[in-house]
Amino acid sequence: MRVLRRRDRRALRDGKLRTSDESPGWARWAGSIQRRPAAFAAVAAGVLVLLAIPFLSMRLGSADSGSDPAGTTTRKAYDLLAKGFGPGYNGPLQLVAQVSGPADEAAFARVERAVASTPGVVGSTRPVFIPSRAPGLPGVALADVYPKGSPQDASTSNLLHAVRDRVVPDAERGSGVHVLVGGQTAIFDDFATVLSRKLPLFLTIVIGLSFLLLMCVFRSVVIPTIAALMNLLSAAAAFGVVTAVFQDGTGSSLLGIDKTGPIEAFVPVFMFAILFGLSMDYEVFLVTRIYEEWHRRRDNREAVTHGLAATGRTITAAAAIMILVFGAFILGGQRIIDLFGVGLASAVLIDALIVRSALVPALMLILGDANWWLPERLGRLLPHLRVEGATARAAVRPVPAERAVPEPSAG
Repeated sequence: MRVLRRRDRRALRDGKLRTSDESPGWARWAGSIQRRPAAFAAVAAGVLVLLAIPFLSMRLGSADSGSDPAGTTTRKAYDLLAKGFGPGYNGPLQLVAQVSGPADEAAFARVERAVASTPGVVGSTRPVFIPSRAPGLPGVALADVYPKGSPQDASTSNLLHAVRDRVVPDAERGSGVHVLVGGQTAIFDDFATVLSRKLPLFLTIVIGLSFLLLMCVFRSVVIPTIAALMNLLSAAAAFGVVTAVFQDGTGSSLLGIDKTGPIEAFVPVFMFAILFGLSMDYEVFLVTRIYEEWHRRRDNREAVTHGLAATGRTITAAAAIMILVFGAFILGGQRIIDLFGVGLASAVLIDALIVRSALVPALMLILGDANWWLPERLGRLLPHLRVEGATARAAVRPVPAERAVPEPSAG
């Protein structure tokens, strides 16, 4: 008796103590979704798509010191150099080649002049030739080229591609000299390109493994498919928020960000991994309870309604904790930390309040008993994983919803 609250003890004396773990408020919310699942699914999906639109224009790269807080020494040094010598002075392109004699040096000089005359270039240094200290080995030729834009500007990235793909190959043709284009700006651009090419493989492996695991746990093909699509959609919405704030500048002044720029190339990979783990946790918690109710009632509509009523409060409470934790990152004053804070906090908010609390239940109500479809032959091949415990799998005769009493679960 001492572990009960006074209100519960009074309810116990009056014979009104609730022993169900279902929240009355979430039960009413689940009932509303049950009456109009298509409308809830359409509104939730529309909100996610609207939030994800900026993601289509996301530009990966690396923000330079010009995006640091205005009072930092790095930002002051960046602004002074940009004011005195132009924005491109903070991130020049570097031409490098191996040369073996006057003919190669002359060819390199022609390439340097061709690059210097390219639109978008405001200046360059004279070629520097460094002879080799070892007999018989070629020397090195160097030259710096200064773009008109800053290192993080899209114009600088476009200039880099134009120089590499068109200007340098045309200028060095037939000379025998192979000129490379490097520098800090080129390194960041190459890093973003490599990660972008590997991202589909990363997504395929992560989503594929989770699909197989969920298919074994819930004995369904539809449930893992919904989970995979919802995780991708919620991730796209979170990336859209990040793009809108840090690249497009929407609401950036509220975070003290006075200069926009590209999204750090490694952020989508890290964010997706963290978000996928959290969202899959919420998904398993929700669907496991729905799965228990499905075994108990054999009624999909009742299973979804009672499952959401029982788990909604826990999911939103856990999400609130994570939102506060990630939101605290914004107080750090560093762009990358702020980026992670906004991205992860918005991702958890979107996933918990829109995806798990509305879209997934609505879709499961629309699909009905098809949620639990699994080809017989495939079912024989898959191992049985019992996340929710053995008691929930026991064959129980369906009872009316108003008489159903939740059974204890090992999960």
